[in-house]
Amino acid sequence: MGFTIGSTRGIRDIRSVSRRRGRSSECLAVAEFTGLWGWDVVPGARAASGACSCGRADCPAPGAHPLDFAPEIHAGATLDEVTEAWAEVPGAAVMLPVGRTFDVIEVAEPAGRRALARLERMGLPVGPVAATPQGRAHFFVAPGGAADLPRLLYRMGWDDPALDLRGLGHGTHLTAPPSDRGGRGPVRWLRPPALDSATKPPAARLLLGTLAYVAHRSRA
Repeated sequence: MGFTIGSTRGIRDIRSVSRRRGRSSECLAVAEFTGLWGWDVVPGARAASGACSCGRADCPAPGAHPLDFAPEIHAGATLDEVTEAWAEVPGAAVMLPVGRTFDVIEVAEPAGRRALARLERMGLPVGPVAATPQGRAHFFVAPGGAADLPRLLYRMGWDDPALDLRGLGHGTHLTAPPSDRGGRGPVRWLRPPALDSATKPPAARLLLGTLAYVAHRSRA
């Protein structure tokens, strides 16, 4: 089965075939990420009672890192290809490599929720936004936004080292909904991916003023 990345037909194809064949929720999520949004996906570890499924007793990030032995599933993979690959890692978490098609600006979830409402009221472009069980909100922005964050904050007058705002770029991985992160519960979408934003997330500078303002007010 094939479909075009980012197409409405792709959404219908993935979901209808998934219902007919009883695919797992992980396979459906991965196929949407690869086939609709053009994201690579990496199978990740899970954690239970503090122990990581990778088997390392000294794991520095239990349930919150890619599995070393599992290959990536690349953008464009179909539901059949995803199902075949995921059969090798049943129960793995769904993780997204950052710094390829998107970077992330991270802020505390309460501040992120207020900033998201403000951005939507102002009609500014907003990409996907996820919330972790650790109480963090992840705003997807265009690649390069993380590296540019210090310069942008300085230019906007928000170069406060105590500001609870940071960028995540190349080399980091996000646990994606609906997977569990670190044994603490599932990651959730505050704003799910959509055709008009997931494949072309907004530049960080378009969101940063609002995010920095709300993060500052939240701290105060």
